[in-house]
Amino acid sequence: MNASDFDPYDMNLNAKRVLVTGGAGFLGSHLCAALLERGYEVLCVDNFFTGRRGNLRHLLNNPRFEVMRHDVTFPLYVEVDEIYNLACPASPFHYQHDPVQTTKTAVHGAINMLGLAKRVGARILQASTSEIYGDPQIHPQTEAYVGHVNPIGPRSCYDEGKRCAETLFFDYYRQHNLPIKVARIFNTYGPNMHPDDGRVVSNFIMQALNGEPITIYGDGSQTRSFCFVSDLIDGLIKLMESPEDVTGPINLGNPVELSIRELAEAVIRLTGSKSELVQRPLPQDDPIQRQPDITRAREQLGWAPQVALEDGLKATIAYFQRTAVAMQEL
Repeated sequence: MNASDFDPYDMNLNAKRVLVTGGAGFLGSHLCAALLERGYEVLCVDNFFTGRRGNLRHLLNNPRFEVMRHDVTFPLYVEVDEIYNLACPASPFHYQHDPVQTTKTAVHGAINMLGLAKRVGARILQASTSEIYGDPQIHPQTEAYVGHVNPIGPRSCYDEGKRCAETLFFDYYRQHNLPIKVARIFNTYGPNMHPDDGRVVSNFIMQALNGEPITIYGDGSQTRSFCFVSDLIDGLIKLMESPEDVTGPINLGNPVELSIRELAEAVIRLTGSKSELVQRPLPQDDPIQRQPDITRAREQLGWAPQVALEDGLKATIAYFQRTAVAMQEL
């Protein structure tokens, strides 16, 4: 073999093979990049309903990275060591567009990925959600809280779909001794968010950059806790790599709570926008408070968020500004 034929990527024949479903989405694309940085082989699976190829552009030349168009509501036959199951629309705008398909993605997708994990003996992580808790009646939310969810409302396709997926994960764990991990993800933001996904951070930033009125639902006193994407990805990987008896569910989110109005005011200040705040009626079943108790994550994973909200918002605003410039140049 000539020196020019030497490929350093061929050296590690025992590299961990990792499947990321929903890998072209906001969280999935960041997770794929982080796993590649660790030297793993990564198979990204996505049906591109909400995922975008542009999120993966910088990864496509990596010989340890592969992209497959596939819908997880159908079985998948691949050989992998670990599975991160992130496939499911996560913003109300997208998951309410086709609620039946959202439930199928959450439930059938979980069944198919659990079946794959059982067949190949892979460890599997479920990206669950704080929506498990619904409109919570305790504050902050601990993993022991069973939630306050409307099973027939417009958000229930996502809320109940994710709750059923957790049930399936723990039944596979109890019945088949499958090594599982369940992360309950709270509001996360950062680069690669879809500008039209309807989430509050992207909405506020796009409205501010365009000089449009910033829409607040209700009076803006409802609270959220926002975690920057790099912190969240670090938590997912730490959970996956934790001892086998650490199954979760584990809350992953930023415990710093602020009101929606305070978030809007921060976005206006950081963008230098002249946008004004306008109020709209609060959507049905929209939670009034949302704040994670991350005691379990601190104790079992040694994890806590590191990125301050202002720093994360600056990075996210810069991303949307670059995206706008790139779109204008097309």
